[in-house]
Amino acid sequence: MTEHPKSVSLEGDGKAVYKRLLRMTLPYWRVFMLGIVGMVLFACADVGLIQLLEPLLDGTFVDRDPDVIRMMPFAILALFIVRGLAGLMSSYGMAWVGRRVIKDMRGLVFDQYLRLPVSYYDQQSGGTLISRLTYNVDQVAESTTSAITSVIKDGLTAIGLLGLVIYQNWKLAMFVLVLGPIIALLVRIVSRRFRTLSKRIQNSMGDTVHVADEVIKGHRVVKVFGGEDLEAKRFDEVSEYNRRQHLKMVLAQAGSTTLIQWIAAISIAMVVYIATSDPTMSPGSFAAFMGALIALLRPLRSLTTVNERIQRGIAAATDIFELLDEPPEPDAGTQHIERASGAITFDAVTLTYAGAAQPAVRDIDLQVQAGEVVAFVGRSGSGKTTLLSLIPRFYLPQQGQVLLDGTATSDIHLNDLRRQIALVDQNVTLFNATVAENIAYGLGRKPSQDELIAAAEGAYAWGFIQKLDHGLDTRVGQNGVLLSGGQRQRLAIARAILKDAPVLILDEATSALDTESERAIQRALDSLMQGRTTLVIAHRLSTIQNADRIVVMDQGRIVEVGTHDALLAEGGHYATLHSLQFEQPQADSEQA
Repeated sequence: MTEHPKSVSLEGDGKAVYKRLLRMTLPYWRVFMLGIVGMVLFACADVGLIQLLEPLLDGTFVDRDPDVIRMMPFAILALFIVRGLAGLMSSYGMAWVGRRVIKDMRGLVFDQYLRLPVSYYDQQSGGTLISRLTYNVDQVAESTTSAITSVIKDGLTAIGLLGLVIYQNWKLAMFVLVLGPIIALLVRIVSRRFRTLSKRIQNSMGDTVHVADEVIKGHRVVKVFGGEDLEAKRFDEVSEYNRRQHLKMVLAQAGSTTLIQWIAAISIAMVVYIATSDPTMSPGSFAAFMGALIALLRPLRSLTTVNERIQRGIAAATDIFELLDEPPEPDAGTQHIERASGAITFDAVTLTYAGAAQPAVRDIDLQVQAGEVVAFVGRSGSGKTTLLSLIPRFYLPQQGQVLLDGTATSDIHLNDLRRQIALVDQNVTLFNATVAENIAYGLGRKPSQDELIAAAEGAYAWGFIQKLDHGLDTRVGQNGVLLSGGQRQRLAIARAILKDAPVLILDEATSALDTESERAIQRALDSLMQGRTTLVIAHRLSTIQNADRIVVMDQGRIVEVGTHDALLAEGGHYATLHSLQFEQPQADSEQA
């Protein structure tokens, strides 16, 4: 696993962040150096064109030197050819490096998303995560290649022009150099403002994407509950904040550039006044001196604007490096298993979510035999889903441990552990791929057509799959949007059937099905459960009456364990839940 050095906070040393950022260009140093060579030649050609003013004016129009007149057109043409080729070399080379850095950084961020624990996603909005992957990475690339191109090309041009100014008249040049510290101080002050505004812009971009993502995913709820005006107002607020921060950035950038140009213009005006009083300067020398001095404005202007891009990149890089420095999902397990028998033990397990006042589950002691079907029931928030989330190590308990076949799950290699588990969640996740690819998702091999059909038939999904335009090769859309809820759930069950894991977790696996489909799926699940340890979370008690045991949970604790008949006879929590689901509707019907 790649180690990332600790990131530096935004208020900390921006140089350290930028050095870390520049290290990402090292694998492409050959192309990077080629781009730099192009910038050097470009700067030399620019300075050379200004220097030609002296022999052009003095040799052509004053002295009428025939050699100068004959060679001058060729010299100008040669310099423009060099300038053009050098510009192409530097622009393409740095763009090539920039796109590689973008690809590498997006890959690092995406890989980190795959490695981060579930608890990290509980605390982050989807919009912020997507914004990091898109907007922030682009800002980083701007500061590593485009900004560096500007710094080197314009910096070398400025140095060359300044050298030309000193060569032409060093006394007047010293007058110009006095302004350097003033400009440097101004740039330093503005840099802090740029970085602060850049951080605000990044956060506002995350908020904008988050609001849009919520509306896109929940468009049906928005329409039914008439939330269009509310969402439009929310989006307008985050967009307006983003607009204001951008304008503040533009104002800071334009204001600093204008101020620097005013300082430079004042110095040029004073130099012109002094130079015109110097009888020793020839027309060509004066033209070259003033040409170099005026030409300095362009690289100076560019260098002041590039500071904004660098600060924006540092702010974005700080955020990305903080993400990359997040500890990945822990996997200290060293034991490997091929196929477990499926015996699961919860030994004094307690888990409290970050920021929560009370444990989600507390002091859980439970043994599940291999091949046993155990159902978990209880009111919403009683801890059922949290408890079963401990088995695939989505969360690690603060106290106690979970064991698989007598071995602590924390001691088992994470990939081996999760290979033993198949999950059918109430929130079915399908990918924008074909039906076959969704059924075979994560299998690690390409299944045969017969295997796919058998899994689909086992989930009672083959009937509707055959009616699709392209059968198993039909694309289901984002999260299966082109399928009904029941069809999506049956594909999820087919995926679990094909995985053939010894431990099966069903979290409201039939919640999206109509009565007829539920009965068919229940028969498929009954067959699937044979020879497997099955843990079922269900609100419909009718679906778990035949379970080997029923575990009743309340406020994070196990309050009852037994069979359906035994728990009804006890007249406790389970009997109350059963009465609420079955007897109360019947009483209401009799009253009616």
